[in-house]
Amino acid sequence: MATTVQTTFSRLSVELVRSCARIALRNPPLNVIDIPMMEELVEALAVIEQRSDVSVVVLTGEGGSFSAGVNVADHTVDKIESMLEKFNAVIRAVVATKKVTIAAVYGNCLGGGAELAMVCDMVYTSASAKWGFPEIKLGCFPPVACTALAGLVGQKRAAELILTGRMIDGMEAAQIGLACCASEDEKLKAAVESRIEEVLRLSPAALAVTKKACYAWDAMHFDKGLARAEKIYLEELMKTVDVHEGIRAFMEKRTPKWAGK
Repeated sequence: MATTVQTTFSRLSVELVRSCARIALRNPPLNVIDIPMMEELVEALAVIEQRSDVSVVVLTGEGGSFSAGVNVADHTVDKIESMLEKFNAVIRAVVATKKVTIAAVYGNCLGGGAELAMVCDMVYTSASAKWGFPEIKLGCFPPVACTALAGLVGQKRAAELILTGRMIDGMEAAQIGLACCASEDEKLKAAVESRIEEVLRLSPAALAVTKKACYAWDAMHFDKGLARAEKIYLEELMKTVDVHEGIRAFMEKRTPKWAGK
């Protein structure tokens, strides 16, 4: 029987089914991650972390899409520092949790949405899902992907995805290591449920300690790398003309006119 963990969220639905907490992003139509959603994710993850009866956290999106990414309107000068701080707090909470995290990806999984999915322990994607890190097309870069993507898919593939912003489908995402496997849309739910059942049969205490051991090496570098990427974003990227042109062009639905500076 499902129980609602928190009913006051406007950007999420959070349910507890046995020992599995299910968080669904809810900001139709594409579940764009805005600042209110970031704040709610941090709160929800903190509540779940304190529950000893929960050993698995599943992240997905409502309405047939995982997330099209972070709200572009939050990339302006007056919001960018706060936005990066709040989004990175979400990423750090997912990385640091003792629970086993599983992302179930349908539809769009782009930018910050792809970064959120990729830091989960396991990722299951529909073959038709659209993955990508398109920030470069706005004159930006994805700090989390710049920090951690190469560790998942290799340096050359990471560079290609980040520097071109090209889209890939779920099948290719699984082939290169962004996801554990890709399934037909109608079979994805069953694949995720099968993995949840498998994990729930295991010791929560052993899982938590094993997670810590698995990521012991990465943990020493991730925080420093993400902090460095954030510093470059704020102190160097935000001082360029092109980043502001890229954001304005997106908001105005036109092609950007790059100044090269």
